[in-house]
Amino acid sequence: QVRLVETGGGLVQAGGSLRLACAASGSIFSTDRMGWYRQAPGKQRELVAFITSGGRTNYADSVKGRFTISRDNAKNTVYLQMNSLKPEDTAVYYCNLFRLYSDYWGQGTQVTVSS
Repeated sequence: QVRLVETGGGLVQAGGSLRLACAASGSIFSTDRMGWYRQAPGKQRELVAFITSGGRTNYADSVKGRFTISRDNAKNTVYLQMNSLKPEDTAVYYCNLFRLYSDYWGQGTQVTVSS
């Protein structure tokens, strides 16, 4: 089993920064792909960014240049540094761990950006 716990959400003004962290525990493999998704009220959950075990990253167009995903394999932790936040970034952010035939989610952390 895998458990994912997100921290770091909160309320911030537009233009500000937040750093999310997701600590994974349980049967974690260094080959797991980890990522962040978000879901705003009334909208579908969408990919924000992911990072592979080899460090390859992928970002949604809406966050490119503003968000940075990173991981610390020794700590089984993935981070999302969010800069230049906009009100449209307001959402519940979910951590995701993906491997072949399995998909795990955290409970989510609220990020609210005020204008």
